Amino acid sequence: MSSFKVFDIAGSGLSAQSVRLNTVASNLANADSVSGDASTVYKARHPVFQAVHAAMSAGHNAQASAAVKVSGIVESNAQPTVRHDPGNPLADAQGNVYAPNVNVIEEMTDMISASRAYQNDVEVMSTAKDLMLATLKLGQ
Repeated sequence: MSSFKVFDIAGSGLSAQSVRLNTVASNLANADSVSGDASTVYKARHPVFQAVHAAMSAGHNAQASAAVKVSGIVESNAQPTVRHDPGNPLADAQGNVYAPNVNVIEEMTDMISASRAYQNDVEVMSTAKDLMLATLKLGQ
């Protein structure tokens, strides 16, 4: 395996965590939105990650690689929260508005986790760079 593959693997992790952070930000931004219809209320979104393992090629130049890929983004199927707010202009005939069932605490926890995973990927890339530079200096 090439020494430079570590950058491809860590880079795919950075990309995946960036998507995760963006979906968390979207969920938090829409946590307090309301709708007059339960079918049109915002639904929380979550990325689905997939580990990609490339098969080793035949011959003595065998190379293996791996990556993280976002295979899709799924919407939550949790029921919206019903609030009785007859003064709201979006209220239905019964005076109810519907809010997304986004748990802000879970989203903040997910954001911290994604941020730390992103930081770890950056640290992997930095350490790999430092090790490669130290290897190059051995011949001096």
